[in-house]
Amino acid sequence: MIDDPLHIGEENPMQAQWTAVDDYFDGLFAPPDPVLDAALQAMTAAGMPAINVAPNQGKLLYVLARMNRARTILEIGTLGGYSTIWLARAAAESPLADGRVVTLEIHPAYAAVAQANIDRAGLSNTVSVRVGAAITLLPGLVDDPVAPFDLVFIDADKASTPDYLAWAMRLTRPGSVIIIDNVVRNGAVSDPTTQDIHVQGVQRALATLAADPRVVTTALQTVGSKGYDGFAVAFVVGE
Repeated sequence: MIDDPLHIGEENPMQAQWTAVDDYFDGLFAPPDPVLDAALQAMTAAGMPAINVAPNQGKLLYVLARMNRARTILEIGTLGGYSTIWLARAAAESPLADGRVVTLEIHPAYAAVAQANIDRAGLSNTVSVRVGAAITLLPGLVDDPVAPFDLVFIDADKASTPDYLAWAMRLTRPGSVIIIDNVVRNGAVSDPTTQDIHVQGVQRALATLAADPRVVTTALQTVGSKGYDGFAVAFVVGE
């Protein structure tokens, strides 16, 4: 997950309405779940930043993974394992069987919380939590029997997003999906003069996707309980 949390939405007069709509959607499509609720409670108790995906966003990850019949999933940025559980549930339900999720987390303390949450969810046989800087762990996945991955979720430090994307392209195949979270940066992504390294990282990654004929990509703005942000989705169509 990101180490540069944007305090998005705190001053926005629409935030209360955005949150109310998210709550409504969650009630319909992502109602209270003891396992996921316990994961969030464990993260709060550990003093971790509240930068996990919202429930309806987690459900979106689950739906996209199920739609793509994803059996192998790579997550770059674990935090406390909340999104990991959503993805692992989808992988475990893959019709191709033997679903696997590899998730990378730089902070050992966060990884420990995530592992406990994953164990409580009954997904320890599905998920492998690997601790260390993603940029040092990713090369080792090239020859890993779990690769190539059917879906990659990139949700780590934004300045390194172009590097993570390059590895995602190498670790996927035609038919795979790559999702990049937090690309709007409270609207800053459209500022060509920004000096924010996190925004610049996102801009470079999006420009790379736009120029790469191996992928078909779009990006969307979102508002909700997490404020104003968005994500990009790329479908791999070529080697």
